[in-house]
Amino acid sequence: MTHRDVVLVGVDGSSPSLHALDWAAAQALRLGWPLHVVCAYSLPSFTAASLDGGYAALDDTAILDGAKAVLEEAKARAEATGVEVRASVTTGDPAGVLVDLSREHRLVVVGTRGHGGFAGRLLGTVSSALPAHSHCPTVVVPYLGEDGERTAISSVASNAGLEPVDQRPLFPIRRIVVGMDGSPTAEGAIRAALRQQKIWDCELVAVAGVPVGAGAGMLAWLPAAVDHEAVLADVAEGLNVIVDRVLQDFPGQKVRRIVLDGTGAELLTEFSTAADLVVVGSRGRGGFAGLLLGSTSQAVLHHAKCPVMVVTKKSNDAVPSSQSAGSPG
Repeated sequence: MTHRDVVLVGVDGSSPSLHALDWAAAQALRLGWPLHVVCAYSLPSFTAASLDGGYAALDDTAILDGAKAVLEEAKARAEATGVEVRASVTTGDPAGVLVDLSREHRLVVVGTRGHGGFAGRLLGTVSSALPAHSHCPTVVVPYLGEDGERTAISSVASNAGLEPVDQRPLFPIRRIVVGMDGSPTAEGAIRAALRQQKIWDCELVAVAGVPVGAGAGMLAWLPAAVDHEAVLADVAEGLNVIVDRVLQDFPGQKVRRIVLDGTGAELLTEFSTAADLVVVGSRGRGGFAGLLLGSTSQAVLHHAKCPVMVVTKKSNDAVPSSQSAGSPG
C-alpha cells in the first residue's frame, strides 16, 4: 500500500461538505500537498410492481450531471485558496469509495452536520463508517451553522486553565487537544497530534480522564475506601511516561498534560469548545458494534465543536514522519 502526500476530501454540494472542503484546502495548502476532491454517488432504485418484485434503476444522466456540477463548484472554491486541486466523480457508496481511496492518500476529510443523537450515528453514514475503516487518518469537520462559529468555551475547559480560542472558524490551528488512555492507539494519536503541532506551531494539550469521581458511575465496583487522589496521581504519572517517551522523537516540542475526573468522551467533547482540533485513537474494529455502542471516538465525533482527527492502528502507519509533514510558513 503506497500512501501519497495528498489530502482527500469528499463533497456532495451540501454546506457541511463545503465547510469540510475549506478545512481540507487550508490543511493541504499548509502542508504543501495537492488536494483531491471527490464526489461519489450511487444510483437510487425503487421497487417496481410491474417487474414482479424486481428493481428499476433511475437514469444516471441527470445524477451524473449534478455530480459534475457539484465537483466543479468545489474545485473552483478550493483553487481560490491557491492549493493544487484535482477532482473526480465516481459511482459507488460514498463511504466505501473514500475508504478505498484512503489506501493511497495521507489524510481524508469529510463533513458532518454535528447534530449528535442516534440518527447521526446510523450505520452507513460517511462520517461514522469512514473513520473506523480508513487506511489513513480521518478528519471529521462539524458544521455548526452558516457563520461556522462555536459556542462559548465550556466550564470544564475553562476550569482546567484553558483560555478561549478565537471564535473565528477553522484556521489557523492554535490549540490541539489529544485524548490519552495509555493504549497503543492513544500513542498513535499523540504522534499524529505532535505532527500537526509541528505543522501549525501551536499549543498541544494531552487529556486523560479518570471515571471514578462522584457521579461517574463507570467504576462503581471499586471499594469505597479507594484513594481518589492516588488514582489521579497514578494516571498522571502514566500519562507523563507515555508523553515523555513519544517526545523523544519530537525534539523541541512541548505537551501540556491534564488529568481530570470524567470519561474520555465527556472530557474531549468539553475541551473541543476550546480547541481547533481534537485527536483521538480508535481500535478501528468497525462493524455494527463499532458504530453504535458509544466508543470514545464515536461519541466525540458526534458531539465535538471542532474538527476531530481519528487515528486507528492501520491508519497511523500512513501518517508521514515529522520531517516530511510540512513546516510552518
